Amino acid sequence: MFMILILILLFIIISNIMMFISMILSKKSNLDREKCSPFECGFDPKSSARIPFSLHFFLITVIFLIFDVEIALIFPMIKTFKLVNFFLWVKISFFFIIILLLGLYHEWNQNMIEWTN
Repeated sequence: MFMILILILLFIIISNIMMFISMILSKKSNLDREKCSPFECGFDPKSSARIPFSLHFFLITVIFLIFDVEIALIFPMIKTFKLVNFFLWVKISFFFIIILLLGLYHEWNQNMIEWTN
């Protein structure tokens, strides 16, 4: 019983020493302001939060999410090719691709894809 108590006390002392050493070694210096400031997508985090944000960034993000979901919906169509009726699969796939192409045409027509506007 006494030996277990000594082992537990030894473990506690060793763990406290290790935590103290890691705390001393991991001290950060406040010498460089840029390294200590958070990175906010190229914006200065110390300035006003009411800077107008370009709507084009938002539109590009939405377009990316739409195409990402489209890819996630196309993968199961490939897997079900051999499991369902071929003509039904072709009709559904064709309909789905036409909807995607119409969406792409609309985005192109609204100049959402052109970055230099």
